[in-house]
Amino acid sequence: MHDIGRRRAWAIWLVGLAVYVLAVFHRTSLGVAGLVAAQRFDITAAQLATFTVVQLVVYAAMQIPVGVLLDRFGSRALLLAGLGFMSVGQLWFAFAGGFEIGLAARVLLGIGDAMIFTSLLRLVALWFRVKQAPVITQLSGMIGQLGAVAAATPLAASLHRFGWEKSFAIPAGVGALLSVALVLVVKDSPYAAQGVERIKVRALRRTLAEVWGNPGTRLAMWIHFTGQFGSTVFTMLWGYPFLVEGQGLSPAVAGGLLITLTLTSVVAGPVIGALTGRLPYRRSQLVLAIVGAIAFVWAVVLLWPGRAPLWLLVVLVCVTSFGGPGSMVGFDLARTFHPSDRLGRATGVINIGGFFASLVTMALVGLILDQLAPGGPGTYTLTDFKWAMSVQFLLWGFGSVQIWRYRHKGLAFVDQHPGALDALRGGDVLLPGISRDRDHGDRPD
Repeated sequence: MHDIGRRRAWAIWLVGLAVYVLAVFHRTSLGVAGLVAAQRFDITAAQLATFTVVQLVVYAAMQIPVGVLLDRFGSRALLLAGLGFMSVGQLWFAFAGGFEIGLAARVLLGIGDAMIFTSLLRLVALWFRVKQAPVITQLSGMIGQLGAVAAATPLAASLHRFGWEKSFAIPAGVGALLSVALVLVVKDSPYAAQGVERIKVRALRRTLAEVWGNPGTRLAMWIHFTGQFGSTVFTMLWGYPFLVEGQGLSPAVAGGLLITLTLTSVVAGPVIGALTGRLPYRRSQLVLAIVGAIAFVWAVVLLWPGRAPLWLLVVLVCVTSFGGPGSMVGFDLARTFHPSDRLGRATGVINIGGFFASLVTMALVGLILDQLAPGGPGTYTLTDFKWAMSVQFLLWGFGSVQIWRYRHKGLAFVDQHPGALDALRGGDVLLPGISRDRDHGDRPD
């Protein structure tokens, strides 16, 4: 008897989830440490942004190779490798004495981080029932954001009390403990046969072309692109300076708002997961509604004369938080448009979208701030931040157009397979001729 959706599945998921929480902590640790890092390394706003941008460039560039390796070697091997890279990178960053050394450390962090989330999603897709998977996927993404909570006020307090080196070195050691749990608990597949496809190198170009050529992949990628970057840019780099130096909030209040954003997304995730599970035909439209709401609230904040009132900033972070769960809908679409033996590659392609948008936005905000305030941190004004943060609207607009465009292309693709469009409209997530598991039969509901 398989263990799909049973106690073993939950144990495996919890271990993988713990690794992802740590990865999010490492990824977002510069959010509240950005101003300290600028002083420690004596760097400009553009150089500070480079730390995060380079990390995300590496993350995005690694997604397709990671997807291929994931389909070949499985989740456990990649989770172990990712933990190793992240631990070494974070420890190196803790003791880096210059900008170039710190940059090299962030590269290692990006490599390791790139291996974690897609590996976790593959475990969810294989170990949980069809109706469970959308909610578990949302829970994975949102509970993982507890790492961002730890990287907000707690890390700020640790930096103040223990200093830079200890605050960054101690989390690096947590990876060793989680490696032991991975070895003891995690198994790649619930089936007797190993759930890993041994891909021939010659076939990689063909299979990747098939994944990319599927309009559902591109729809999912643009959903991830458009939904994710707003909350990522805010929590990873520019939200804290915007709130402290632009809006004049105290560090404690600003850290509290970052935590509010994360906790709201944790609550929103299961709700969106349940909606996408019940209404798979309307998934992309749900994301467009979320993006529209985020853009509207940002417009109100940026057009507000002077500093926005605290209640409006609370609304801003709460609404912005829905972008993360909204972007996760893209991974649910991957299950609809691909069989399980291609999920790693499809997820890798999709995951590029949000992080590419994030790094572009982070870089543009940094460049605009440097042009408007060459003196760097401490000289930024509210007007500077309003102009810089306005670049988000360019990406929201472009991404929304692409979502609408590829929604129609995706539906046309589904309609080419007998019975698939009716199944999708009827609430099915796995479609005949497209994503029904050909190796193990229909998965249990």
